[in-house]
Amino acid sequence: MSEEPDADKMIKETSILEEYHINWTQKLGAGISGPVRVCMRKSSQERFALKILLDRPKARNEVRLHMMCAMHPNIVQIIEVYANSVQFPHESSPRARLLIVMEMMEGGELFHRISQHRHFTEKQASQVTKQIALALQHCHSLNIAHRDLKPENLLFKDNSLDAPVKLCDFGFAKVDQGDLMTPQFTPYYVAPQVLEAQRRHQKEKSGIIPTSPTPYTYNKSCDLWSLGVIIYVMLCGYPPFYSKHHSRTIPKDMRKKIMTGSFEFPEEEWSQISEMAKDIVRKLLKVKPEERLTIEGVLDHPWLNSTEALDNILPSAQLMMDKAMVAGIQQAHAEQLANMRIQDLKVSLKPLHSVNNPILRKRKLLGTKPKDSVYIHDPENSSEDSNVALEKLRDVIAQCILPQAGKGENEDEKLNEVMQEAWKYNRECKLLRDTLQTFSWNGRGFTDKVDRLKLAEIVKQVIEEQTNSHDSQ
Repeated sequence: MSEEPDADKMIKETSILEEYHINWTQKLGAGISGPVRVCMRKSSQERFALKILLDRPKARNEVRLHMMCAMHPNIVQIIEVYANSVQFPHESSPRARLLIVMEMMEGGELFHRISQHRHFTEKQASQVTKQIALALQHCHSLNIAHRDLKPENLLFKDNSLDAPVKLCDFGFAKVDQGDLMTPQFTPYYVAPQVLEAQRRHQKEKSGIIPTSPTPYTYNKSCDLWSLGVIIYVMLCGYPPFYSKHHSRTIPKDMRKKIMTGSFEFPEEEWSQISEMAKDIVRKLLKVKPEERLTIEGVLDHPWLNSTEALDNILPSAQLMMDKAMVAGIQQAHAEQLANMRIQDLKVSLKPLHSVNNPILRKRKLLGTKPKDSVYIHDPENSSEDSNVALEKLRDVIAQCILPQAGKGENEDEKLNEVMQEAWKYNRECKLLRDTLQTFSWNGRGFTDKVDRLKLAEIVKQVIEEQTNSHDSQ
């Protein structure tokens, strides 16, 4: 086993802007932690992908595990990592963040790539599978479970026909020491053991069953189950486990199919697909982990090593050209991931002096300046005026919902003052104009008593409308 890198020592604290130009407007994609942007090394003009995370223990763990796995041709490379303070538009002050510079992957996500090739063959699916399996083998050899294996995390290096596919996003990776208990998954790709861990976790949390001194765990084989589902989708264009009812949580019918391993090979799409392909799917989608193929078993399987032509055109490419269908599947994945991730957080209320919410910070940070730090502002992503306009609207919300920081202030006068500022910067907003008329605004103040909570709620809608308007420009 290779020596584990000391990720903290490899993180630079100098400004990333000394070595890179950042293109804030060009986004390569978006994940739960925000968009991935493009940056360019000043010395060579070479382009890279830039992922930005809040500097928290979880983010540092992601960097550490990704660095451990990165020295493999089928895993996206980390070039370097910076710890800088970054202020994004609509934020009132900089926040500590990790800026992860990675190799550029310009060939697109797995499903998008398949949809672009109308003659995607079973042989090509086999070759892609082998590369994914090699990436997993490398992770598992380091005792790391990826836990988020899905098509969106499988990217092609470029658009050439022989471009390698690479695994990315180690946000939910974990060292497998027999204690993988927290359910992290996307519904179509989740293994039965992960669902069982979730079921027990929920029942213990609700007091339905006592907390076990030896919690139910699952291991790296959950990645193999996900690989089986990905192979199935690559071959036919739809997942083996699905529900007729869209839901933010896994419906009972889908859960039952996963827990019992109930799936079929419908004749219409599978009649021309080889028995070898069906065999590897069957052996990966075994409910019991001990019966499931190991990663070595996958790499030794005849389907990945066959000398047969396997040049039959798969139906998946045609089906994946239906962008609405693919988008619907991906949206369901994203919603379920967000739903599941909540269980991995310890939620607690922070004292006001340490809170990070921009609305609450308005009272604490009024009249203060950020501490000396490497400061990066995002100047290209929005105009200064639009940024200020949104800040003025947030001031109104803060005035409506928070107690005053000082004593003896007239709350009505203060509300009139902050609303005058907000109106000055947002005169073109019809929703705000209509709202002020409803609340009897005369241009200098409110003439009637104001329902502050209702006003705050409507101003929040104004902020959302303005933000969406800026994003679409």
